[in-house]
Amino acid sequence: MSGIHPFRVLRAKPLRIANGVITGLLALLFTVFYVGADIDPVDHVKKLPVGLVNADNGAGAGSKQANLGAQITESIKKSTAGGGKIDWKVMDEKKVKEELGEGKLYGALVVPADFTASTFALTGTATTVAPARPTLTVLTNQSAGSLGSSLARSATTQAAESASLQVGKELIARTGQAKLPAAARILLADPAAVTVEDGHPLDSHSGLGLTAFYYALVLVVCGMLSANVISGQVDHALGYTHNDMGPLRRHRPLIRATRVQTLAISSTLMIGLSLLMGALVTVGAVGIMGMAASHLPLLWLYSVCAIAVSGIGALTLLAVFGTPGMLVVTLVFIGMAVPTAGATTPIEALPGFYRFLAEFEPLRQITGGVRSILYYDAQADAGLTRGWVMMAVGLMAAALFGFGVTG
Repeated sequence: MSGIHPFRVLRAKPLRIANGVITGLLALLFTVFYVGADIDPVDHVKKLPVGLVNADNGAGAGSKQANLGAQITESIKKSTAGGGKIDWKVMDEKKVKEELGEGKLYGALVVPADFTASTFALTGTATTVAPARPTLTVLTNQSAGSLGSSLARSATTQAAESASLQVGKELIARTGQAKLPAAARILLADPAAVTVEDGHPLDSHSGLGLTAFYYALVLVVCGMLSANVISGQVDHALGYTHNDMGPLRRHRPLIRATRVQTLAISSTLMIGLSLLMGALVTVGAVGIMGMAASHLPLLWLYSVCAIAVSGIGALTLLAVFGTPGMLVVTLVFIGMAVPTAGATTPIEALPGFYRFLAEFEPLRQITGGVRSILYYDAQADAGLTRGWVMMAVGLMAAALFGFGVTG
């Protein structure tokens, strides 16, 4: 025995410096990833996809046929006031419903079929006996993300109000202010009423469009934490490490195994346990907590695969980087993943660096697939195909990297 008290290791500069650098870097990186991604989403918005629909049938204006809806949509499309923040996509009503139902649009602005007729009726030039105030409809889409839907709602509402004021100027010029009473001038100056509707309603047990994100986060965390447990237990079972619990320390006889064999054993165990974890996550979320969900067999299968791929990816990083591997796993699967998942903040509202991370970060890919299953009737184009493909790519990358380095 050396007779040196264990606490004297605290005097060792390498111990203090190494831990100081690692923990300090971890704190800095988490701050940058989490705070930096969401500090000013409005300023970083670029090409947020929003639908623009002109269903206006037009109406006669004297001897001419006018279509105010076409004027409005063309004006909004060409406007540079948004600075490229909104990507206005002109389409018909059927197409806009499809894309709202696939999460490809964060909202839409719809000019109804009777817009021109209702507008001209206010001036007394139309044949309508009891003129109704024309409306412009703003459609929201919480299923694509609450913040993204809010940004789209703000932009479309502002565009609709600006369009109404522009139409009002034309009406007053056509009619002549001198001929109008004060109340009529006020009405014609801003003739259109702006109404807001939910473009893709969700079940009340859908967390306002956030259950897909939290469900996907559970899958990733299950895989990541299970990898840490499995890695330690496999090393203990092979006799390479102690198993400490309170005052007890257990050590098994050594069974010699290469690092390739150890990783293969851990990955096999992860695949088997993913079947159990996927079932329990589905039961817990849907059966116990009452989360709104359909396509339950597909949801279970997707959950199993997501946990398995996340777990094998984490096992690979643990095998390659050793003890510091858990820090790498935490950064990859949590630190860089949560801000770039496209759930709390849309990808279009992230700074460029975070958009780059979102292209391959696992949580974003898994969230897209879960969102398709929960909100979009498991449509392939709504993120499910991308989810499956990216999981397959991630699994192959993990296998090549893990077995290549350990070999």
